[in-house]
Amino acid sequence: MTASARIPAERRRRRPTRNGTVLSAEGITTAALALIEAPGGNALTVRSLGVALGCDPSAVYRYFADTDAVLLAAADRLIDDSLQGFVPGSSWQDDLRDFALRLHRSMLTHPRLAAVRACRVTAGPAEARAVDTGIGILLRAGFEPGQAVRHYRMFVDTVLAQAAVDAAVLDLDAQRREQQDMAWSEYHADLPADAYPHLNAVRDHLSRMNEPTFPDILETMIDHFTTHLNRPLKASAGGTPPR
Repeated sequence: MTASARIPAERRRRRPTRNGTVLSAEGITTAALALIEAPGGNALTVRSLGVALGCDPSAVYRYFADTDAVLLAAADRLIDDSLQGFVPGSSWQDDLRDFALRLHRSMLTHPRLAAVRACRVTAGPAEARAVDTGIGILLRAGFEPGQAVRHYRMFVDTVLAQAAVDAAVLDLDAQRREQQDMAWSEYHADLPADAYPHLNAVRDHLSRMNEPTFPDILETMIDHFTTHLNRPLKASAGGTPPR
């Protein structure tokens, strides 16, 4: 149940706000996303929402318990956006790859909510649909229920964690990103060989530390799942294949 669903319907505002907007959970979520993604944003408060919506800030509490609930609703909205148009095909590997790329792309498109999406459970309808979709792909591949759940957890945690890192880097200003990129090719590559022999041995390749790793991580996970699925079961001493 979402935070907005827990607010009694009779407490919700039906009259237009000062700017002519009729308040709704969806409208508040949209305003929250705009505030978070605005230049210099990330200062989401009930007061800032009230200003953006043209209403008394207390009206927000008719739909959400607090700003944390608004954040989770915004995160759930972005999950829903990332799943739009996703249609499973004949290959579970291709489906899992498409699913992961959609999540990763969405996180990079909305970097300021990446950390929330990586570590919080929204308990919203879009998240439920995403989990159902991901586990469904693995069940269709042939994994047993327990394996499907375990592999999905490993898969989605890896995707979200890497996406959160990539999004945090993307959200740096241009100067800091340039400094970070140059650190490998200039600072680390020029460290004294006697103190850092292994860095010195690969100094000509350290610029690769700036290359994106998500594509390789994704393919490694899919290869791992494929290998695990195709691994022959060995009979135990009692004659029952181990699980």
